Amino acid sequence: MNQLTHYNSSFRKKKNPITLVCDGITNAPNIGSLFRIADAFGIEELIFCGKNISLGKRMKKTSRSTENYLKHRIEENTEAVIHDLKESNHFLIALEITKISQELNSFKLNTEKPIALILGHESFGVSESILEQVDATVHINMYGNNSSMNVVQATSITLFELTKQLNS
Repeated sequence: MNQLTHYNSSFRKKKNPITLVCDGITNAPNIGSLFRIADAFGIEELIFCGKNISLGKRMKKTSRSTENYLKHRIEENTEAVIHDLKESNHFLIALEITKISQELNSFKLNTEKPIALILGHESFGVSESILEQVDATVHINMYGNNSSMNVVQATSITLFELTKQLNS
């Protein structure tokens, strides 16, 4: 059996109508990994919101050059980005554990609108003011003692489920 590489695999390229909105994510390796996972799932755009966001050397080491071709931008104000996405008819989903969040494994995507998946700060999650504006909030069931996981792993799991529903 011969192992395939990205040069000889038969994966079909496809854009999924999903925008990732990163609310205050500043850790360079996380930013680089978000570029890679956004590329892997054919995400339309990656928006980093906040101050002190760097696309420097540490991020590029993890991103494996995906920042060179994946549509992305940095915006200072998350509220303004959310407002613009609502105005452009996006269905807003926050990835956060709340009193009303739905389990990702039972969440059914019932929309024809493009999707904006909102990810929160590594320590503080999605801000309360953003949570009040979303159309849905989902969380990943946790079975251990910890109540959270790394933002990149959580995003990967969520994008797998959302793209599976979009493409079925």
